[in-house]
Order: sequence, then structure tokens, then C-alpha cells
Amino acid sequence: MADFVDRAVLHVSGGNGGHGCVSVHREKFKPLGGPDGGNGGHGGDVTLVADPNVHTLLDFHHRPHQRAGNGKPGMGSHRGGANGESLTLRVPVGTVVTGQDGGVLADLDVAGSEYAVAPGGRGGLGNAALATSRRKAPGFALLGEPGLESTVVLELKSVADVGLVGFPSAGKSSLISVMSAARPKIADYPFTTLVPNLGVVQAGDETYTVADVPGLIPGASQGKGLGLEFLRHVERTSVIVHVVDCATLEPGRDPVSDIESIVHELDEYGDLAERAKIVALTKVDVPEARELAEFVRAELEERGFEVYLVSAVTHEGIEALKFGLGRAVAEYRAGLPEPEAKRIVLRPKVIGEDEFTIEPDPQSEGGFIVRGTKPERWIRQTDFTNDEAVGFLADRLAKLGVESALAKAGALPGCDVTIGDVSFEWEPTAESVAGETGVVAFGHRGTDPRLERENNRISAQERLEAKRARRVPYEVTEDDDDL
Repeated sequence: MADFVDRAVLHVSGGNGGHGCVSVHREKFKPLGGPDGGNGGHGGDVTLVADPNVHTLLDFHHRPHQRAGNGKPGMGSHRGGANGESLTLRVPVGTVVTGQDGGVLADLDVAGSEYAVAPGGRGGLGNAALATSRRKAPGFALLGEPGLESTVVLELKSVADVGLVGFPSAGKSSLISVMSAARPKIADYPFTTLVPNLGVVQAGDETYTVADVPGLIPGASQGKGLGLEFLRHVERTSVIVHVVDCATLEPGRDPVSDIESIVHELDEYGDLAERAKIVALTKVDVPEARELAEFVRAELEERGFEVYLVSAVTHEGIEALKFGLGRAVAEYRAGLPEPEAKRIVLRPKVIGEDEFTIEPDPQSEGGFIVRGTKPERWIRQTDFTNDEAVGFLADRLAKLGVESALAKAGALPGCDVTIGDVSFEWEPTAESVAGETGVVAFGHRGTDPRLERENNRISAQERLEAKRARRVPYEVTEDDDDL
């Protein structure tokens, strides 16, 4: 089984947030201890980190499902739940993270760069954190949010300065073995190299890395051979070297046609041929190969190629090739723009900016869909089995302006409204929507402005009788003229 994998599909899940706790402090001689429910812990994150000591995605090939720890629920006595354990996944430098739609989410091309691929959910607030001057003892708490679930594709694109390309058995592995300390597999049969090999080359003051890419054949850019799987490893290289076997006995092949075939594949894959201006004619220790190399050298130089005759056996031309590549890499680096100093840009949130949107629901006639970070998060945090929690949600939505916006959008009482994955029949409760929906809306919860105030009044004598019966907790004052 191969021990190198440069593409893997990863299914990740952030940890769920812990639920908040509903608790009331109980202690002898303290009958009104108040709420003391703690908050739930946050769920753990799943984070990808580029590590130079990791060279393959093999671990994710065998274990494609990864999940962070869940947050613990809150407890009484103001004890918060523990946060879930975050999960750090180490990937090779040069890993590109893409979504299922093919869009690039992150490019981890620098050692130490990170990407939170699946953030954990927030922990829910306990009833102690929800207590206010008007709601002194909440009988509910907020639920923890579920962690984000995602499926991403990891693709490894080797980060190297120089890429060696050519037909199978052209001598790329032998060349990188004599130029650097790399020791790739070398044999006398095609497709010996099944994985990219990296080597570090020192040429005077220049130090650069060389990648030996598995052999290409005509049609590699369409998936033939191993080329399509490994052409991605030359995308990041600054210089591409054609390694041409001058000692091949295969009929119909010669150095010029080999280079033309590889240039075509590089162009088809992604306009990479502009970087391929250096040619290494190998195996010139064989007399027939040297003769052929000398014959085609002039033609290749006329086409704009920089040609080197090399032999991995006798090391002929190796030093010249190393310094030539060093100059090409130095020229490429000099042409790069100066990196700008990293600036932190603070963009304050615009006051009055919409925090939600309302749009008609195509699945329900007369219905509406509310979209927004806050409304959708509040829906996930609400325990719909608790009436007080539902009332708290309605208060939050009304304060945010959702009810008023629904009324202005033409929503009528009883229409279907969807927020997140919850649908319900809308009944206006805020004073701000009174009259906008065509009907008289309720005011404060538990009151009905349609009932005239006179009908609710009781006489002073009735209030006195109620006091004596200990049914009304207030004193009769001298302002009661009827007494």
C-alpha cells in the first residue's frame, strides 16, 4: 500500500456547546436565594495547522471523520461547564482546503498557518446570567449551540522552487539524488517514482528546493498515467526543468518531441509552460546519447531554452545545472513584489445596519423567511418545551425589530414565518406593530388594550375587602375617597 496521499476528503464536526443550567439557590434561613444556574461550556474547534514535519495526508485517508469535544452543561451554585477539547489536525505545508463546491477556503502554504475548519458551538447561558431587574428568577436557560459540521477536500501542492518534469525513466530521480541529499527510489523501469520527492540544493549563496514529479505522458492533463494526480505539485514552483532522456530506444521519440509533448500538457493543465525554459539532457555518459544531445542543443537554444548536458553517473554538468537553477530562482525571487507590512484594519459596525433580512417564502403562500445571525442563533438556543423560554425569544425578536419588519413587509397574523429550521404561525405581540397589520395588536404581555380601563376598575370598598381577605398585596391609602 502506498504511504503517500496528496488528496483526502475530510468530514469534520465542531463540538456542541453545553446547555445552561436552571437552578435556584437553596440554603437554610435564605428563602430567597435567587437563581444560581451556571453557563454551559463552549464546544471545541477543529483547526487545521500547516506543519513542516508532516509530508502526507495519509492519516486523513484512513480516518476521514474527525470530531472535537462537546462542552459540558452548567451546574448550580454558579458553576460553569467545562469547554470541549479542541482538535488540532496537522497537515503538510502547501495544503489547499476546498469546499464541496470547489471553492478555495484556505491555502496553508506557510508553516504555522491555521484555519478553523469547524468551529464549536457556543455554550448556553444559565438562568443566573439571564436574571434582570424585571425577571429576577428566570425559570429557563439557553441551550448550547451545535458545532458546525463540514465536509472539505484537502489537496497537497508541494512548495518547491524548482520542479523536474519529463517522461517516465528520464532520469529525474537520479538527477535529484546527485544534486541534493534526497534518496528517491531509482530503477530501470517506467513509473519508478510514484510520489513527489523533495530535495534541498545549495549553489553558492543560493539555497532552493527541488521537486521530482512522477513521470508524465501525453494526455496527463486529461488524467492519463499519474500526471493528473501530480501536476498540482508543480503549480507553486518558480522554475520548471525539462529532464529529457537522450539514451532512450523507444521508437518515435526524440528530445524535441518529448519537450513539445510536455509543454503541451503543462499548457493544458494551467499555463505552466512559461516557467519551463531550462532543459537538462541526461545520460550523456552514453556515447549515442551525447551525440544526440549535441545535435539537438542548437535547435533547443534557438527556441529560447537554456540547455545543460548532464550525467548522473559521472556528475558531468551537475554543478553548472545547480548554479544555473540558482540564478533562475534568484531572478524569480527578485521579481516578486515586496511583501507589505501586515496592517490591522478595524472596521466598526455601522450603527443601524440591518442584522437580519426578511424575504417571501416560496414554499408558503403569504409566508416569510427571516435570515440573520442573531435570530437564527436565538432559535437554536431556545427550549421550545418551556413557555417562559419561548416568551423570552419573542421579546428578543421584538426588540431586534423583527416583528415591526414583518408587519412592514405585509405579514398578517397567522401567516407562516420561518427562522432557521423552525416554522411557526406569527402572532404580533409588540406595541410597535399595533395598527400596521390591520388589526389591533396586544400591548404588554398579559394585557389587552381592547378592554377599556373602566371595565377593569374596582371600587375602594372591594379593594378593602380584598385586602382583608389577603388577596391583594397593597395597602389602602387616604387617596381612596370612597372609604
